[in-house]
Amino acid sequence: MEAIVYEEFGGPEVLRHATGVAVPEPGPGEVRVRVAAVGVNPVDWKRRYGWVEEFYPTTFPAVPGLEFAGTVDAIGEDVEGSGEGFSGLAVGDEVLGWTKTGAYAEYAIAGIVAPKPAGLSWEAAASLPVAGETAQRVLDLIGVREGETLFLHGAAGVVGSVAVQLAVAAGITVVGSASESNHAYLRELGAIPVAYGDGLAERVGAAAPDGVDAVFDAAGHGVLPVAIELLGGEGTADRRRIATIAATDAAEYGITFSGVVGDPDAVRAALTAQARQAVEGTLAVRIAETLPLKEAARAQELSESGHVRGKLVLLP
Repeated sequence: MEAIVYEEFGGPEVLRHATGVAVPEPGPGEVRVRVAAVGVNPVDWKRRYGWVEEFYPTTFPAVPGLEFAGTVDAIGEDVEGSGEGFSGLAVGDEVLGWTKTGAYAEYAIAGIVAPKPAGLSWEAAASLPVAGETAQRVLDLIGVREGETLFLHGAAGVVGSVAVQLAVAAGITVVGSASESNHAYLRELGAIPVAYGDGLAERVGAAAPDGVDAVFDAAGHGVLPVAIELLGGEGTADRRRIATIAATDAAEYGITFSGVVGDPDAVRAALTAQARQAVEGTLAVRIAETLPLKEAARAQELSESGHVRGKLVLLP
């Protein structure tokens, strides 16, 4: 099969487009999918550099990619009794979710999957699992509730924009940081936009004069001291109400870095609901560009640049 493979940590040049790669065979309790679309995420290139081994240990040769949309292609023995949540799946079913073996490939062994609704494009389906799960996980972790105010740093990014939509739908006021060019987009999603850069705490304070109850950092870039200030400052801020998915120095501030997928049953249920919302038009992921699988290195370079407005999707 066609796949993207890397055999050492490094820059995009370590990614190799390979043909003739062995098709993975589903073992007992496993399901194989034929991949139709792959979502590209910042964690893909962070794994390639070896920066997130604590959360995603790598065995070489490795195939990148966490999320996919595709068609069930083969089912291993004892799937019904595997406890993996694949009960009821049949060959030919269209699904979206995570892989165990890497998504940058024509075929992959599935991890957690949910049914893909008819009418949801492959590209949109492949863009949802990581962003939707991450956004909901962090919102739950910081315990933000209806009637509260959330500051979301990096609100116009893929994860941030999904988190804005989920929070607004739950009755939460969202103040979101983004570049000026994305402020109209955030207003469309229901957030109050503020600009990045020096004076961020003052701008957030002006947008939320009654204060901020929780902070979700989806962008990093040294914002954690600002988050602490917004929640009352050193000695007062409740750091349990701050979480980051981008600042790897979070532990130095006593703040949680959230990088691990949650309970599979809860994740599957949430993804199923989010896929329905997506096809109904009440939850959207903006697609920036689709590229052929062989251009995976370019896709990761674009992702790493930080200047992409929306999701990058690879098509095997």
